[in-house]
Amino acid sequence: MKQLIFTCILGALAVGAYAQKDTTGTPADTSIRKKNFKVTLNMNGDGKSTSQKPAKAPGFSWGVTFSRFDLGLATLVDNGSFTLSPKNDFLSYRSWKTSNVGFDVFQMGYRFTSSFKIYFSAGFDWTLIRLHNNITIQRDPDRSALHYTTDSINYSKNRFSSSYLRLPLSFEFRTKDDKDGNNWHFVFGPDAGILLNGRVKQISSENGKQKFNYTYHYTHFRYGGFIRAGYNGFGIFAKYYVNDMFDTYAQKGLKNFSFGITEGF
Repeated sequence: MKQLIFTCILGALAVGAYAQKDTTGTPADTSIRKKNFKVTLNMNGDGKSTSQKPAKAPGFSWGVTFSRFDLGLATLVDNGSFTLSPKNDFLSYRSWKTSNVGFDVFQMGYRFTSSFKIYFSAGFDWTLIRLHNNITIQRDPDRSALHYTTDSINYSKNRFSSSYLRLPLSFEFRTKDDKDGNNWHFVFGPDAGILLNGRVKQISSENGKQKFNYTYHYTHFRYGGFIRAGYNGFGIFAKYYVNDMFDTYAQKGLKNFSFGITEGF
């Protein structure tokens, strides 16, 4: 996971550095380069496509992207409470090491005005729960509850995680550019997710590093909402999923809330 995150960050920095690289040109060219450009396909109302077009121009756009990189904390909400109930206390976790990571890799949408656009995107989203207890969540098909064993091993890392294909629909408003060409962004909308995998990752002196993949009764389809706000390309986000994290009876009412920083509007 760390290697994936670092690779994505380095890729984003490389793209940004390439986009800002100075080239030789006339003064008129320099003036044009100060504007923002889309690297995706843009289409005018007359159906003609252009390879580059100012980002503020109305029209349809789609393409591959690396944007809305979220890095924050994940919190379990147990029937409206941030304190886990006795039946879920085995999921006690380290708050500052329980995280949410995600980013978008595809986007398509329509800009109505310079200040408003709607777009659908697809990406990946991980919730990484760092467990307090020395337990192992079991790969058990019984849906009455999450089953686990209490181990005599002292794990230096005991992580219980899920990965989802995230599919948000975004409504974005932005202010006019200031004198530096930057602006404020306000984005909100519904967010759906399709389960890709669940995982238990443990590290101990006795067994070394171990990984176990299974669905672990994470809900196969989740839905909720999100909000983002920021200046230029940097800001904050919050996400809350309305349905339960797990499809087991005992964990009914256990939900997922995440918040943190985001980059790449």
